[in-house]
Amino acid sequence: MLKSSHRPQLMLAPLAGIALLCAAATQMSGCVVRAGVAVPAPAPVYVAPPPPPPAAAEYSAPAADAEQQAYEAPPPLPVYEQPPVPGPGYLWAPGYWAWAPAGYYWVPGTWVMPPRVGLLWTPGYWGFVGGVYMFHAGYWGPHVGFYGGVNYGFGYGGVGFAGGRWVGNSFAYNQSVTNVNVTVIHNTYNETVVNNVTVNRVSYNGGSGGVVAAPSAQERMYAQEQHVQPTALQQQHVQQAATNPALLARNNAGHPAIAATPLPKAFNAPGVVGAHGAGAPPAMAHGYAPPAGAAGSNRPYGAPATQNGAPAANARPQYAPGKPAAQAQKAHPLKQPRPKNQEGHHEPQTAQR
Repeated sequence: MLKSSHRPQLMLAPLAGIALLCAAATQMSGCVVRAGVAVPAPAPVYVAPPPPPPAAAEYSAPAADAEQQAYEAPPPLPVYEQPPVPGPGYLWAPGYWAWAPAGYYWVPGTWVMPPRVGLLWTPGYWGFVGGVYMFHAGYWGPHVGFYGGVNYGFGYGGVGFAGGRWVGNSFAYNQSVTNVNVTVIHNTYNETVVNNVTVNRVSYNGGSGGVVAAPSAQERMYAQEQHVQPTALQQQHVQQAATNPALLARNNAGHPAIAATPLPKAFNAPGVVGAHGAGAPPAMAHGYAPPAGAAGSNRPYGAPATQNGAPAANARPQYAPGKPAAQAQKAHPLKQPRPKNQEGHHEPQTAQR
């Protein structure tokens, strides 16, 4: 009985081993199958980020002239009268100090024709940048842009231009700040100009003693407009001034005898105007100076007449702001008795109207 009871166990033992081997093989095959069907991770694909939105337009000052740099500030602006408008369509380009190896020299103000109808002149200006004074050249454009806040007079009071405006294809002149002969120029108007800037003769922006001014949002927009460079006549005007020793500040003490001309390059023509305190220009043996503060003078309203920096003993009365320029021209000045100068004083001679 005992032998018979152990025999079935011996017979089942090999079967159990086979079952274990099958189970192990199944598990191993399953692992192999799972390993065989595993899908590798996809390779990373680079996606470029979207481009950034365009930056808002920023103000950029007119390009500075690399040859117009100085380590000393330009002299104060001289006081002088404006020659009368030579004809319809001319625009005023105020005088300014330019730089040469010999020092500062005066570029006389003058009447110029714009390159085309509708353009206005933005004067150049000196600005203190990075320890030096740099000149930002003037340009033509549809609007008058930033010119350093410098008060050049004759409608350029530091911001914008009040000396005239385009009306269609014709330019109209503001008699209150422009020397215009209404018998010759008929396209005029009279608009009082209120000057809210400090009255001085400072000729540069920034630095020690310079004008403190920055471009407005509107002037920043104007800076992005298409601009036209000075005309060939304007460039020749500057070149001629650079060759005239009498216009050097060191030779005229800041009072050039040729402060303004009736036309570009007309340095010896009748109608040339000298600065107050200067000797008479070559073509001006006789002439007439409009009263200070009246139309055609770049002396601010209310500023006393001076001679060599001191109040003039024979200063003429000023016309009230806004009075038509024609009132200053009712009678021919040369037909009126001229006041006698006091001893030791000499009244500046200026252009005949």
